[in-house]
Amino acid sequence: MASLDAELNIEAANADFFRHVARPSREICGQSIYDVLHPSARNILPKHFSHLSDGHGSRFVERVVAKRGHDRVFSTELTGIAVRGEGDTISGVVVLMTPDDDLSEAAPAPEPAPLLTALDARILEGVATGASTIQMASRLYLSRQGVEYHVGLMLRRFKAPNRAALVSRAYSMGVFTVGSWPPRALPDFVK
Repeated sequence: MASLDAELNIEAANADFFRHVARPSREICGQSIYDVLHPSARNILPKHFSHLSDGHGSRFVERVVAKRGHDRVFSTELTGIAVRGEGDTISGVVVLMTPDDDLSEAAPAPEPAPLLTALDARILEGVATGASTIQMASRLYLSRQGVEYHVGLMLRRFKAPNRAALVSRAYSMGVFTVGSWPPRALPDFVK
């Protein structure tokens, strides 16, 4: 659990919160809640926080990906509850995180996110939109074999058996922006 001010900066949190994000209070307190969440959360949560501040509800529940330390992530259910002050204005928000994993089990660290070249990112975006090899080749000024070569490299890099699994794995790893069409690779994953 963490307490946020009206600007969504973390004012205080309990020991479990610090344990799950694997960062000390001196590093977290005063920072935005978005600093402990995966970049994809910025596509989902502002709408919910806006509804709370506008008085269109007193709470929300959303599944998000949070950061554990600086190089690991975990899936969690985030509940935001508005704290009202005088005049029914929002004075802060309490957030509750219910992680899917149990820290008591020694889980292996996830593999680091694969870095994509700018060309790989464009091809992966094309695969995600359903573009054919010929369409991507003409758009990117490559041969069909060149596109297939890059797709093959990404299949091995992401350990995916086919194009559908490649796109699914990329979404699950947070490579693509969430909730937008056409899919775009986040700059964090592009060299």
